[in-house]
Amino acid sequence: MEHSDRTPRPGEFYRHFKDKLYQVLAVARHTETGELLVVYQALYGDFGIFARPLAMFVSEVDRDRYPDAAQRYRFEKVKLPADPAKAEAGEAEKKEEDPKLPPLNPLVRSFAEAETCGQKLEILTAMEGKAGQEDLDMICAALDLPRQSGTVSQQLKAVRQYLLLQQKFDGGRLR
Repeated sequence: MEHSDRTPRPGEFYRHFKDKLYQVLAVARHTETGELLVVYQALYGDFGIFARPLAMFVSEVDRDRYPDAAQRYRFEKVKLPADPAKAEAGEAEKKEEDPKLPPLNPLVRSFAEAETCGQKLEILTAMEGKAGQEDLDMICAALDLPRQSGTVSQQLKAVRQYLLLQQKFDGGRLR
């Protein structure tokens, strides 16, 4: 299989160069042409399911069309927290126990489990000076926000502003 070093596997997460997150569901073979296709699901909006030729999925960004793209490849693999459903079923390893992966910040876990905007805001305050870029990427993914720019402190402030607006206009209800 060509592209084997970058061929996605089911369950892996990828960030598109336009800054949206996706999860790979399968690599399938087209019944008529034999072409390999990546079947993947959006982790935002209506969680649509898409198929794209493997060669296109693993290709580099067209710099003529997108000279300011931050990524080298159209889709780049990212690490997100383990699926809670799989963890409950005992199918996923705990991220903290895998020596190859950095431990998950407990504040990020608390943020993901918080039920109200107020609780999330308190956790963001506690994260000041303790959060890294990977933590913020996970928080943005959990809130379906695009990746923020600026320093970690500036990004935390932008997420805080988003939550304050949510709290103001939606009451205590999160999407």
